[in-house]
Amino acid sequence: MNLNIDVAGIKLEHPVMNASGILGSTYNDIAVLARAGFAAFVTKSFTREKREGYGTPIAVPISETLSLLNAVGLENPGLEGLAELLDSCKIFGKPIIVSIAGSSPEEFVEIAVVAEEHGATAVELNLSCPHVRGRGLEIGASPSAVREIVGIVSSSINIPVIVKLGLVDRLVEVASAALEAGARALTLINSVKAMKIDIYAAKPILGNRVGGLSGKAIHPIAVRAVYEVYRELKPDIIGVGGVFSWEDAIELIMAGARAVQIGTAIIYYGPEIVREIVEGMKRFLEQQGFRSIEEIVGYAVS
Repeated sequence: MNLNIDVAGIKLEHPVMNASGILGSTYNDIAVLARAGFAAFVTKSFTREKREGYGTPIAVPISETLSLLNAVGLENPGLEGLAELLDSCKIFGKPIIVSIAGSSPEEFVEIAVVAEEHGATAVELNLSCPHVRGRGLEIGASPSAVREIVGIVSSSINIPVIVKLGLVDRLVEVASAALEAGARALTLINSVKAMKIDIYAAKPILGNRVGGLSGKAIHPIAVRAVYEVYRELKPDIIGVGGVFSWEDAIELIMAGARAVQIGTAIIYYGPEIVREIVEGMKRFLEQQGFRSIEEIVGYAVS
């Protein structure tokens, strides 16, 4: 059974990679993902300068729905740490996609250039973080801002530019702007802006008050987003949001994704879950009479 697929010109042995922010900031993180069998690695979102992130608590599990509410604050070691990470991880011989969270077009370009110089396979522009002001969802909600950032980054580097978009009102319009400006693929979606209150303390639980909800609770939202963007634009899409099983992965692929990312499921069940998902996808394709994963991309879209 052929699970090989390419996204934005990146050849993958199967369609499953990790989501940004999950085991993607150190050599040891990437080594864990490599041993587990992920087809590609996505780094944590990097900024120009080192960021310390928000005060604790930064994450609250919503176990009844296999979900997670978090507000880490884009904690990362900055450009120096990115260069070290990429240099050390070339040994694994798999695609490495660098997530970038800039506050200006110039910052996005600066980080993207460093990523390319140190061997990144592609960059993923994080235009969808729901809990950091000026770095994410606010930018990604504006077609003109998306067009400007994607255009300047795409013209500054030779490796593929992937754009990660979140849940916004004009998602198809924003996606179209990203593609017109040079994006080779879209990652849909990021976590959804949310909050949880401690009713006994009478205050929000997260240190940042507002965070992003990920996991099973947002899976149907991700499916809808992928479906609508694929139906209108037919781009290369990486689907992300609540992938816990091979069924979840197949659902996103039938909605139009060419690959999927796993985040919260790794936290709940460990990175080895990738093997169960890949094997389950193989069995499904064989049982249903398909010869390759390529055959079911967008299969449910009409």
